[in-house]
Amino acid sequence: MPPTSHKLIRQTKVNVACRASVTFPPELYEALEAIARSKKVSVAWVVRDAAEKYVANEHPGSK
Repeated sequence: MPPTSHKLIRQTKVNVACRASVTFPPELYEALEAIARSKKVSVAWVVRDAAEKYVANEHPGSK
């Protein structure tokens, strides 16, 4: 097989997640960390949860 510029990944799930890189002001990130600690989850989980709630509020009917 000839080399390619990207790796092919076999998809085993119907829903494939997308990755994003986000920069937060230090104060906001500290607040996210505090929320994550209090809920015993990751900062990523807090951000995903907030994004889902924002989209549901701003664009009802979409996911």
